[in-house]
Amino acid sequence: MIGVIGGSGLYEMEGLQQIEEVTLETPFGQPSDAFITGVLNGVRMVFLPRHGRGHRLLPSEVNYRANIYGMKQLGVERIISVSAVGSLKEAIVPGHIVIPDQFIDRTKGVRQCTFFGEGIVAHVGFADPTCACLSNKLYQAAQKAGAVTHKGGTYICMEGPAFSTRAESFLYRSMGGDIIGMTNLTEAKLAREAEICYGVIALSTDYDCWHDSHDDVTVEAILEIIHQNVTMAKEIIRHAVQDCVLEQTCNCSSALQYAIITDRARIPAETIAKLGPVVSKYLP
Repeated sequence: MIGVIGGSGLYEMEGLQQIEEVTLETPFGQPSDAFITGVLNGVRMVFLPRHGRGHRLLPSEVNYRANIYGMKQLGVERIISVSAVGSLKEAIVPGHIVIPDQFIDRTKGVRQCTFFGEGIVAHVGFADPTCACLSNKLYQAAQKAGAVTHKGGTYICMEGPAFSTRAESFLYRSMGGDIIGMTNLTEAKLAREAEICYGVIALSTDYDCWHDSHDDVTVEAILEIIHQNVTMAKEIIRHAVQDCVLEQTCNCSSALQYAIITDRARIPAETIAKLGPVVSKYLP
């Protein structure tokens, strides 16, 4: 099953059939909103608005653990994340699409970004934080949709909700950042722990505030570009879902195979029960 987490401006998917709204309560609290399940071009899908319908949640208020746990509960194997981002490179023009493959964490440690703890320790590999197979499919789908698309790139994940200072924007460029956003890294970490393939369609909306030939980022300018980009993102998703059902050759589905290092006999039963579908393959 394919999951789609929609960011700014993407709250629903036209063309979904057999639609059902599913409200879940997870051991980690409530997800951002009800999950919308349905069929798109013959493929089973689950859709979730990251910030809630009506954009009610700040990036740091999103319950990422509940969102990814809910996707796992519903049987999602691959997550397509759609997000608005700022561009840190001249070549990534507002309106372009980026399929990033790396992250740099500039959040402030206030987000819950792991399912583990409470008596169980796991360390998943995260050198390549997005699924290469899924990302390739998203890139190919973007090309089919006619989008100007950049394959690969580093996503700076900042805390927000304020945009960068000018000094920060130049710093992020010097660090090798290609785009900047406020959400995707946390999702990627949790998706890896949940053994779900994760790929990003990043919608470039602005040049942050580093570019001396363009106005600094404003909400008004972002909303105008978002409207155009969301339409394109939906076309990319329509193309991608067909390829996503094909066999994957990645190792995302076995990320936890050697990651849990706690002595099984010492893991509390209530913790195993809480983690449910995340660890059931290894801790029945």
